[in-house]
Formats: sequence, structure tokens, C-alpha cells
Amino acid sequence: MNSIPNLQEILTNIVLGLVNQLVNFIPRLISAIVILVLGVFIARLIRKVVQTVLQKVGIDRIGERLNDIDLVKNLNTEIKLSTVIAQVLYFFIVLIFATAAAEMLGVAALTDLVLGITNLIPRLIVAGVMIIVGLFISDSLKKLVISICQSFNISAGRMLGTLVFFFFFIITLINALGQAGLNTQLLESSFNLIIGGIIFAFAFGYGIASRDVMANILSSFYSKNKYRIGQTIQVDDVKGEIIKIDSTSLTLQTYDTVTVLPLQILQTRQVIVFD
Repeated sequence: MNSIPNLQEILTNIVLGLVNQLVNFIPRLISAIVILVLGVFIARLIRKVVQTVLQKVGIDRIGERLNDIDLVKNLNTEIKLSTVIAQVLYFFIVLIFATAAAEMLGVAALTDLVLGITNLIPRLIVAGVMIIVGLFISDSLKKLVISICQSFNISAGRMLGTLVFFFFFIITLINALGQAGLNTQLLESSFNLIIGGIIFAFAFGYGIASRDVMANILSSFYSKNKYRIGQTIQVDDVKGEIIKIDSTSLTLQTYDTVTVLPLQILQTRQVIVFD
């Protein structure tokens, strides 16, 4: 007959095992805490030094230019690059010491978690740089489009510039997320589908709405060498002296009144030049 296990002996062995594990774990825990506290102290010191150096170098001027971008203004926040860079470096150093502390504890799952976060930081830094560069490029393209539209007297220039800004910025953002290790395949497909629909709808609607404006702009290329300020011309029953020619219209001084004619009329109506 099997003997009945001694319950007291079993409980004693369990308690002794737990005590032994605790006794062995406490020195490792103390060492891990010391390493972590030391890491925080060193990280704070380096953060302060790096932030001071970057401020003296003048890197915050880039942040000031970022704050002037409309998208950043709408976030109601002020970007100070010296603070951002120093803070990122602070967390990176703390995570390095946290990895060493986790290894000291001997908990594999915790070590792998902290190590994974530490390895992610450089990729996030690269992604952040891509976003900043993308913001600058997108804003420059927006200003270029608005300037071109203003030179051609296109009233929708700001809207076109904004569309160009978000188009290139979203492309940059998707690439940055991919650099950070996220799967962006579905996001890219959705973005391409949405952009395709927007471009088609905008091109169709704007083409119909602005066909007269485009006709006037094209007419300016054909007419700019034929007519000049100071000439007296007659278009149908309107006779007067040319006092202004722009990209879409021609202004005539007709006796005591001023008549503004769209340039496309010069291509479709009879024009008599008197001098």
C-alpha cells in the first residue's frame, strides 16, 4: 500500500523553494533598480547637454519654419526641435539601461519586450525625419502652385495648393509608417483609390467650370504679339483705346466709360485695328 504523502513536508518544501527564489531574486532586483536609476540620471544629464548645444547651434530655426506651416498651426502646438531631439535621446538611453536591467532580472519575456522597443526607436527617428522633410517639400509645392495660379489669375489657386500639399504629405506619411515597421499595403491601396476618384471628379468639374478661363489664357498667348497698350481697336460695336492687357482680359477706354472684354473674343469676333 502506498504511503500517504506528508502534507506538512510538501508545504515546507514549497515555502523553502519560494524563499530561496526570493533570496536569489532580491539582489538581482536591487541591481536592476540601481542600473535603471543610473540610466535615468545619465539620460537626464545628456538630455540637458544636448538640448543646450542644439539651441546654441540654432536648430530651433527649423522648428520655427515648421510652426509656420498651416497644418502645424492647426494643431495648436509649437515644435521646438532641440527639445524633441533631446527628449527622444533621453528615452533611447533610458531604454538601453532598461534592457540591461531586464537582463539582470533574468525575465526573458520582459527583456524581449524592452529590447524590441529599443530597436524601434532608430526606425521612429528616421520616420520622424521623413515626415519633417515631407512637410517642408509639401509646403514648398503648395506655395509654388498658389504662386503659379495667381500669375494666371486662377481664383482656385489656394484650393489647388492645399490639395497638392496633402497629396505629397500623405505619400510621405505612408512611407514613414512603412519605415517604422507598419504594414501600409492596405493604406496605400485605399489612398490610391481615393486620390484617383478625387482627381477624376475635380478634373471633370473644374474643367467644365473653368473652360472660359482657360480659353482666355490660351488666347493671351496668341494675342499678346498682335495688340498692345495704346492701340485703338474696335470689337463688334465697341471701339476704344487699349489701356490694360492681362492673362484673361483686355480693357478698353471707350469715351467716358471703361469696357473689359475677355481675350477669347479676339479670336472669335471681328477686330478692327486703327493704329
